[in-house]
Amino acid sequence: MKLHIDWSDNQTKYKTGFLLRRRLKKAVRAALRYENFTQDAMVSVTFTDNEGIRALNREYREKDSATDVLSFPMYTMEEDDLPDPDMTAELGDIVLSLERAGEQAQEFGHSFERETAFLTVHSVLHLLGYDHERSEEEEKDMFRRQEEIMTILKLPRG
Repeated sequence: MKLHIDWSDNQTKYKTGFLLRRRLKKAVRAALRYENFTQDAMVSVTFTDNEGIRALNREYREKDSATDVLSFPMYTMEEDDLPDPDMTAELGDIVLSLERAGEQAQEFGHSFERETAFLTVHSVLHLLGYDHERSEEEEKDMFRRQEEIMTILKLPRG
């Protein structure tokens, strides 16, 4: 599987150089492999701050608050809405508030690296059709998958 990530940086509070991008690309790849997604894929990742993600959350989810990550899938991954298997699958967009990720890393007592990887894995699962807000059962399933992927990445909950 070839993986292309289109990076955008709309914030100034955190450096978004090679190490962060490499770590998050590993997280995307690990989530896709875990889900047996073998098709060539493309994902867009935008770094923002709390103000930027709050505006998007208000516009697209009608929630006037900053959140950590937003996912904008291109497909529902239902039988009638799958990417063309003969083309690169443009899975969708991930918008990550690095400011909120930093706050949560401190709040939860783990590293910024773990938090950004976790949020990326969470978002990729959304791009692949998982949604923890539909039911308690789906929430448990999605969170189990996240933790298993984080263990594969050697970033388990500490």
